[in-house]
Amino acid sequence: MSSDVVITIKNLSKSYQIYEQPRDRLKQFILPSVQRFVGMQPKQYCRDFWALRDISFEVRRGETIGVLGRNGSGKSTLLQMISGTLTPSAGEIAIGGKITALLELGAGFNPEFSGRENVFLNATIFGLTRVQIEQKFEEIAAFADIGEFIEQPVKTYSSGMYARLAFAVATSLDPEILVVDEILSVGDVFFQARCMRKLDEFRERGGTVFFVTHDTYSVERICTRAIVLDKGRKVFEGATADAVNVYYKMSREEPPAQAQAVPSGQVVAAGQAEKALLLPIAEPIPVRRDHVVDDGTVYIDQVYVLNAHGDTSLNHLVGDWVTVKLHIYFLADYDQLDFGVGIRDRSGTLIGGAHTFYSGHSFGPVRAGERRVLTARIKAELMPGEYLLIAGLAQHDSLQNYRECYGLYDFAAISITGNRKFWGAVRLPTEIETTNAVPGTDPGRQDAQAFSTTN
Repeated sequence: MSSDVVITIKNLSKSYQIYEQPRDRLKQFILPSVQRFVGMQPKQYCRDFWALRDISFEVRRGETIGVLGRNGSGKSTLLQMISGTLTPSAGEIAIGGKITALLELGAGFNPEFSGRENVFLNATIFGLTRVQIEQKFEEIAAFADIGEFIEQPVKTYSSGMYARLAFAVATSLDPEILVVDEILSVGDVFFQARCMRKLDEFRERGGTVFFVTHDTYSVERICTRAIVLDKGRKVFEGATADAVNVYYKMSREEPPAQAQAVPSGQVVAAGQAEKALLLPIAEPIPVRRDHVVDDGTVYIDQVYVLNAHGDTSLNHLVGDWVTVKLHIYFLADYDQLDFGVGIRDRSGTLIGGAHTFYSGHSFGPVRAGERRVLTARIKAELMPGEYLLIAGLAQHDSLQNYRECYGLYDFAAISITGNRKFWGAVRLPTEIETTNAVPGTDPGRQDAQAFSTTN
């Protein structure tokens, strides 16, 4: 192994034996040996499930490697084998440095012990002396930032408090290689920011980080390289932006459906709506109704999410138009109504969207029993990532005074992939100018040498 290479994985595989019923385990343990003894071909009473298959890569000192993949792709299995808590079925693992693993919240914590006692217990297990732990304790407690709970039994801790203390202990042990499994997704945004800064400092000191996550922002933020796993196999290794695109593209299956695009802001009359419902259009998407605000006067029956080609899709490219069609059933009369479709990030912050009240295109009248198809088109000028869709209808008297008739929150997630074409999380209209600075004059009053506008 090169002095710069701290982790070498060659043709690594891990299989598990799956039994249809408990007694098959005993049969597999006894009968094949008996069958071989009497000259029979041994029979298998189980089937092999390959959690990982033929994985190879190298990690160099100072790198931060992120591992992306859907649930069941083998990410945690890979980390457990690198950490030494799981034995591979085939292949080789070579580790060239002191490794510390955070594979499970509170792993190694005694629930009856206080946070302080668990700090000393864990650090002792990792080889630190009591004097060394006492010297580091204040730093650990400050990073964990759980206040007086440091003196309370950890069985009283929330998952976020577990994460704070576990991460604080692990990073204080001065490892050369830090292996982390999803722990950065726990805790509030302030704790996550501290973790990011800590990992930056760790890497600047020459430390190596290898971690599993579903958080593509973290991968792009702190990783130097990324690996994507799918069904136990490595499907990509390389630049983080490319890895994120691969991950999002395989995260959702594209329904093979065709549809005709609907013009922006179109509201179809009752008779036309009935006719439209009979046309060969794309398939509606499955709609989550975990969070619905409903006054019983309006119902969003079906939702269609279409790409730029008019096909049903939850995958979209940066800068493409996303079309959302709402099939509405009215149970009351309204002279005027508004509807909107919005995009939120995972924290619940509304990024933007289309809304008839803000554009001055309220619609009506509508009558009870009527059906309409309402369409909104939004240009996905967003950084690559996963976003949540919301939609609803409301009766507005003013910006502050309105009644929500039907609100459908976080009913589906869309993935935005591709290369970012702007600076920041969203594209904003911008103006840039440069001026000729003349000595002795006010720079703010100079004529523009160059002026450009970006819409």
